Amino acid sequence: MGATGELGTVGVVKRLAGSAESARANRLWWDADADDYMATHGDFLADVEFRWCPEGLTESQAGLLGDLAGRRILEVGCGAAPCARWLATQGARVAAFDISAGMLRHARDAAGRSGVEVPLVQADAEHLPFGSGTFDLACSSFGAVPFVADSGRLMAEVARVLKPGGRWVFSVTHPMRWIFPDDPGPDGLTVQTSYFDRTPYVEVDGSGSATYVEHHRTLGDRIRELTAAGFVLTDLVEPEWPAGHTREWGQWSPLRGALMPGTAIFVCDKRE
Repeated sequence: MGATGELGTVGVVKRLAGSAESARANRLWWDADADDYMATHGDFLADVEFRWCPEGLTESQAGLLGDLAGRRILEVGCGAAPCARWLATQGARVAAFDISAGMLRHARDAAGRSGVEVPLVQADAEHLPFGSGTFDLACSSFGAVPFVADSGRLMAEVARVLKPGGRWVFSVTHPMRWIFPDDPGPDGLTVQTSYFDRTPYVEVDGSGSATYVEHHRTLGDRIRELTAAGFVLTDLVEPEWPAGHTREWGQWSPLRGALMPGTAIFVCDKRE
């Protein structure tokens, strides 16, 4: 049946969706979709690996987080937590959270297979259940940031739980992709939506209730959120599509990857 059928999704609208509605919809969506998602992408993500994006860039290649041994790290929106487990194998002390119990179930299963355990918490990224100044680093690979209504609050919460000078690195769909259809083929190369339209993408059931929500922010919006939260943007990485990489993932494909960035990775440091 899949998540669409299980949740009774009947269509897509562009309308506002606040924090509570977005959190509820995305928790239910990822709970319902967890099995299908992992069946489709689990081999690429692996049980113990840190991939920043569908382009395949790994943290071992990029080194965006810096020194890891002995560092306290929080993974934001961890999904099945392969990134957190990889960090643990590098000597880091890691905690990971996600809003979805379904994805955390897969995280526990992968921990059993790999023998790499990390503490897991179910939480909403706008309300982090961690003490202030707890972590040296925070990271997120396509987790949480696009799915919350108030991403400025998320940035402020991450800043709160980081120590002064702590680093925050997160990857999201490149904002320019918002203007194109969600299609990996030639039809996905024609602009259809304004880059400046921040109206959320909302899938709804027959009663009009949201079953999935995703929020768009421009590059400028992201930088202003980060600055307001007390971060300094030190790098913005736009991974190129690697030669020989043929895997399609949703809208990501060799065709589109050869022409435009699909991922933006923000590397930020909290002010001392």
